Amino acid sequence: MREGTDWLPGLSFAAIDADEHLVGTIQCWPVALTDPDGRRHPLIMVGPVAVEPSLQGAGYGKALMTASLAALSPQAPLPQVMIGDPEYYGRFWGFANAHTGDWDLPGPFERHRLLARCDNAAVLPAKGMLGPWRG
Repeated sequence: MREGTDWLPGLSFAAIDADEHLVGTIQCWPVALTDPDGRRHPLIMVGPVAVEPSLQGAGYGKALMTASLAALSPQAPLPQVMIGDPEYYGRFWGFANAHTGDWDLPGPFERHRLLARCDNAAVLPAKGMLGPWRG
């Protein structure tokens, strides 16, 4: 993949309304958490999720999230990470900040909003720096 074009089209979707107007999108990205030993752990960054403000609450965002997460390979689902509201994304899709407390990002962020979702949390490093996946 070329730098700058590394979004994951198979996990990224658009929502259109009955008049075929674009009303929402979700994009996913390959990222890695680099642990203190320099080992990179691949993850999928979910988002941004965007919905036309006048249509928020109509279910488009929920449908986009559901479609994206359902498209993950059940044979080898990578852990997913996102920045979002822990109550909302935890309730519907199991994202939580329980394992991200010692993770860092290259810019400012609200630590409690850094969320992860993983079938086996034991594979998640306790500490690390999140950044682009460079294969």
